[in-house]
Amino acid sequence: MTIDYDRLRSRVFPDVVQTYGPRDVILYALGLGLGNNPMDAHQLQHVYEDGLRVLPTMAVVLGHPGFWQRDPGTGIAWQSVVHGEQSLVVHRPLPVSGSVTGRMVVEEIIDKGPGRGAHLHTRRDLFDNADGALLCVLRSNAICRADGGFGGPAVDMPAAPPLPRREPDRFLDFAIPQQAALIYRLSGDDNPLHADPAVARLAGFERPILHGLCSYGVAGHAVATMAAGGDASRVRRLDARFSAPVYPGDVLRTDVWMGESEGVRFRCRVSARNVTVLDRGLAQIVP
Repeated sequence: MTIDYDRLRSRVFPDVVQTYGPRDVILYALGLGLGNNPMDAHQLQHVYEDGLRVLPTMAVVLGHPGFWQRDPGTGIAWQSVVHGEQSLVVHRPLPVSGSVTGRMVVEEIIDKGPGRGAHLHTRRDLFDNADGALLCVLRSNAICRADGGFGGPAVDMPAAPPLPRREPDRFLDFAIPQQAALIYRLSGDDNPLHADPAVARLAGFERPILHGLCSYGVAGHAVATMAAGGDASRVRRLDARFSAPVYPGDVLRTDVWMGESEGVRFRCRVSARNVTVLDRGLAQIVP
């Protein structure tokens, strides 16, 4: 089965209503690996109920329809899907507990051609059910590596600007725990690529990889630590491109460039493998 452009482009997603509380907030942060240093106050505030604060990137697991690409009706070869890009715009910080509604649409499907895959762009708006206010807007690009050549549009959305050429102003190293993917998937992303060695090998990886959105959350925490004094509620935008897989056990180094006209720029690297895993990052911080 191949992608039917009109059918997938007009796919209707039911609203997803989700109620969450402090235990979910803590579980999400533990899934990123926070708490591995019990003396780090910037980590502790996200994994301990006394003074608990929500990471803005937790929005990626709220009101989500799940791994819907696995539905045979999409025509997508789900085993070959990887996350390409993620954008988060925060309109109002997430409360520690509440009820939210996620509303998703397919914005575009780009056909890169036979053997080159397809880019699936989606948007999800997250609303606070208490008053109907828009909390945040999330945009994702999923790379469907085995689905090119279905006859869709070939012109993709504008690329993010490159990073500054100068050396980064700051960096922060963060060790990803070996069990991080197995914990992170308990927050709702149950793609077996991140748990089952056989599925990972089928997708071309030597072993299960870390969720792209898990490394994205780690980057968000690192950016907040270095550029917002550890106050994650000041992060109001976070964009990144996933350029290489991260494996549980990797040490993720987040580099940041301060004072750029667009905002704080960042990237994440795994120095031991000499590879950039998140590229062309952009964060906007409020005072």
